[in-house]
Amino acid sequence: MMTDDQIAAQLRTSNKEYRELEDSHHQLDAELQQLLKHHVLTPQEEVLKKQLQVEKLMKKDRMAAMVRDHRMSAEQARTAG
Repeated sequence: MMTDDQIAAQLRTSNKEYRELEDSHHQLDAELQQLLKHHVLTPQEEVLKKQLQVEKLMKKDRMAAMVRDHRMSAEQARTAG
């Protein structure tokens, strides 16, 4: 059975949506890290921080769902074959 990391690596090479989600997730993380370098955030920066965190989490959740779907499909194919 493949690990989640192995499935993610496979999806990274074979699935455009997964690659785009992962790239976007990394970009959001970089933006968030840059924002967090400020010692004190303005109210607007606090709002932006929350938005970045929510969007980043949504992308991570979608990637995790794609890994789960791939695992289930592979297991169904194995038991059917």
